[in-house]
Amino acid sequence: MIISLLITRGTVINRYLVSIFIHVSYLFLALQNCSAIDNTSTITSTQLITDSETLVSSGQIFKLGFFSPPNTTNRYVGIWYTKFQVQTIVWVANRDNPIQDSSGTLGIANDGNLVIVDGRGDVLWTTNVSNIATRANNSVAELLDTGNLVLTLINDNTRRVVLWQSFDHPTDTLLPLMKLGGSKLTGKKQQLTSWKGESDPSRGVFSTELELVDGIPQIVVWSNGSKFRHWRSGPWNNIVFIGIPNMTNAYNDGFYLTKDDQDDSVYISFNYAAKNPMKRFIIDDSGVLLGLNWYEGTSEWIQTWTSQVNECDVYGKCGPFGSCNPLNSPVCSCLTGFKPLLEDEWNKGNWSGGCVRNTPLSCRNNFSSSNPNDGFLKLENVKVPDFAYWSESPTLVDCNRTCLRNCSCVAYSYDGGIGCMAWATDLVDIQEFNETGGSLYVRLALSDLDVNRKNKNPNRVLSHKNLRTIIIITVLVAALATIVCTYFLWMWFAKRRGNHKKNTKVAFDLDNVHGETPGSTMLGDNLKIFKFEELAMATNDFSTANMLGEGGFGQVYK
Repeated sequence: MIISLLITRGTVINRYLVSIFIHVSYLFLALQNCSAIDNTSTITSTQLITDSETLVSSGQIFKLGFFSPPNTTNRYVGIWYTKFQVQTIVWVANRDNPIQDSSGTLGIANDGNLVIVDGRGDVLWTTNVSNIATRANNSVAELLDTGNLVLTLINDNTRRVVLWQSFDHPTDTLLPLMKLGGSKLTGKKQQLTSWKGESDPSRGVFSTELELVDGIPQIVVWSNGSKFRHWRSGPWNNIVFIGIPNMTNAYNDGFYLTKDDQDDSVYISFNYAAKNPMKRFIIDDSGVLLGLNWYEGTSEWIQTWTSQVNECDVYGKCGPFGSCNPLNSPVCSCLTGFKPLLEDEWNKGNWSGGCVRNTPLSCRNNFSSSNPNDGFLKLENVKVPDFAYWSESPTLVDCNRTCLRNCSCVAYSYDGGIGCMAWATDLVDIQEFNETGGSLYVRLALSDLDVNRKNKNPNRVLSHKNLRTIIIITVLVAALATIVCTYFLWMWFAKRRGNHKKNTKVAFDLDNVHGETPGSTMLGDNLKIFKFEELAMATNDFSTANMLGEGGFGQVYK
């Protein structure tokens, strides 16, 4: 009543003084009878946190309090790890509205909301939960060992209702059990937003979220306030994101996707049973996602994964119908059957214009939904393009037929964990991998497929018209090769048998030449072994008259 009179009678006090009076009154009503606390895990209506005090989770894993980033005196309320020498901030409350000095306090207001108030009584941040329908003494804020700050409503001293939690409002860090996703029904979503810089935790230009298009989830990094795509993970197949090369259990372990049909929501999260190492994911001020581990005995965070390893990881590097391979020079090339849209710009290294078809599709020219004059070129180990839609085709063959019968379908891909994916728009953000990735079947005119075959491109072509011909030719070639091999094997064995008989005949003749008698002994094929008596008789009992000479090996007789 007093405030109303002061406002209506402007001659009594100016608007500036009225504003100060309102803020101070709010602070007095909100934080009256409060006492300061330190090193506890909860805030109640009678307790608040001052600039020099902290909340500590029950297991002493996380701490909440006021902090200043490097090279600035601005004060923020944040959450960080307790035991690390290097202060690692995982959440910031008033990131866009810092306190200019050390006069700030954090407490529970009369309406039950958590508020940050500066020394002038200005409310710089609030949980802003509406329709709490309770008094402040029924609200309790607690810092959990997960790093989650939870505001709860206590009913009848037993039942607790979660009114608000920091995990639903992340900043730049994804912790275990934290969700990344959203609900179409409520419009709420959880996304990470980068800091502006190392000393400025306010909202930067990059953000990341779980995008769900036609039932196919993927992670997308946005730039410039969600206007431009900067990076994407590729589709989730219930095990990995198939657009992340070599994604294995080394850092995928613990990731899971949750869907809730009641509020039409989908979330991605991760959890690890082992406490060592501690893990977190962040988006930095350059738009790069990083996976970081802290091992016992170390004094720094170890990077285990990054979203951008090379220039091909930048979204749409080679434009529509272009493919990026970091091992090639230049890294961009047009898909088979396509050519640069702007050849001069392409040759200069400006690939954003992408590529266009060499030959229009027959299906679109003839307006026929079953014209067989188009086929598909198979590309293996690739990051499949963006903007896929899910097609109800249970097998790869069905996926092929469905796409071929639809003139607007320009490509398809099949993954056991996703099913049939198809594309009706330009193929954007294709990247070639060494081993991982998926298989993409790109629709081409048969004339371009024939050129591809003449150039001995190793990729396989699928089409209804030539599939039977390929099978018949393959069978005939295999049969002919079998016949030829059988013939040469027979000739080889026959030749060996003939040589064996010839050698046997020669050995028999040599035996006759030496005049071997029955009972004599042969050494090898044609050498005879003499008995001692025979040698003594032939040399007249080794007489010197029969000796030819002697040497290092003994005497020689005739």
